[in-house]
Amino acid sequence: MSYILGFAGSNSSTSINYKLVRYTASLINQQEIRLLDMANYPFPMYCEDYEKENGFSNSLVEFKEDIKKASGIILSVNEHNSNPSAYFKNLIDWLSRVDRDFIREQKVLLMATSGGKRGAQSSLVISEKLLLRFGAEITATFSLPRFSDNFDMEKGILDAQLASEHSEKLQAFLDSIR
Repeated sequence: MSYILGFAGSNSSTSINYKLVRYTASLINQQEIRLLDMANYPFPMYCEDYEKENGFSNSLVEFKEDIKKASGIILSVNEHNSNPSAYFKNLIDWLSRVDRDFIREQKVLLMATSGGKRGAQSSLVISEKLLLRFGAEITATFSLPRFSDNFDMEKGILDAQLASEHSEKLQAFLDSIR
């Protein structure tokens, strides 16, 4: 049976993007969900010399296989200075070295959140272009602004309009993988 893979582009142990992924996954019924907390996946900064000396870690190869085997991906990216985090860019660099087609033809629900009023929209746009470059099929995007004002782990997305938009985007993603 295939599964939906969910993870955040952040390796923070308190990642709000991972919280958004977990919440989104909790809304899915009748499909297996695999969530990966990237705080448990430390990867060295990509360097060609390091790759030549050490090759690819087992956890990186396994992560790439998890992506390939998934029926769809739920991903939420964080933002540092209007860009995706160095961790996320590094992760993409490593994955593309293991297999340039690591995400080709994968259906992706791409999300982003931040504490600010723009909801990491700059990172969302950049990440979408980056994933499209490697062949991902972005089925929907969603940005959640002002995370601490608009989200509660037990209640979910508090703003009715944002909750409705999130639900529509999640449904579009689920429809695309059926």
